[in-house]
Amino acid sequence: MCGRFALTATPKEFSEFFGLLGSEDFPARYNIAPTQPILVVIASDKQEPGSNLPERRALLARWGFLPGWVKDPKDFPLLINARAETAVGKASFRAAMRHRRILVPASGFYEWRRPPKESGLKPQAYWVRPRRGGVIAFAGLMETWSSADGSEVDTAAIMTTAANASIRHIHERMPIVIQPEDFSRWLECKIQEPRDVADLMRPAEEDFFEALPVSDLVNKVSNMGPELQKPIAAALPEEEPPKKPKSDDSQMSLF
Repeated sequence: MCGRFALTATPKEFSEFFGLLGSEDFPARYNIAPTQPILVVIASDKQEPGSNLPERRALLARWGFLPGWVKDPKDFPLLINARAETAVGKASFRAAMRHRRILVPASGFYEWRRPPKESGLKPQAYWVRPRRGGVIAFAGLMETWSSADGSEVDTAAIMTTAANASIRHIHERMPIVIQPEDFSRWLECKIQEPRDVADLMRPAEEDFFEALPVSDLVNKVSNMGPELQKPIAAALPEEEPPKKPKSDDSQMSLF
């Protein structure tokens, strides 16, 4: 799963990478957590000048997906991830997979390697970043939820798939990365059905990410500085297998 990530790119780097016409203004964020607002990129209703492709625009969405049919968020589990293998058939994600696919900008993500309880060791946090650096785009889904009083909030989830060999020793899931050449196809929901983009929902190449052990400072949402990404010596042996998640849908409840 993906439960924490970071976006530390400059607004200029962000706008250029995603091909946005305007320039967004936002601060570097080193510890983005569920229920917080996250920056997402969507296809707008307007077309790019001189092209039949839709323009892209950025907006803020709450990280924690809420299907439109949910009446009370307190009675519904917080969905921060959507499994690629089952999202198209799940009632919660089916409509978004068909109509509201998005990109979630990131500089990398955090993952925890959890030892057996009997070991007495604490989970080891890792900062997982692209080897080349820069901005990357996670596959995501969005839904606009309306409350009884008529107010609306855009909500989002990050899509995950089976981890590749370079990440599997930490966790068996990883976020899906959409490459720039596939942005338009992923975002184009009017023509591209879920089956047409199924090939994009795959693990990243083996050498795409590097995982650096970091301190447990990232465990606290209130810690938000660059020191969270400072490498340390890992406390867990590398050959130890990760624990399997209890939930098939990587769901969390923070209400």
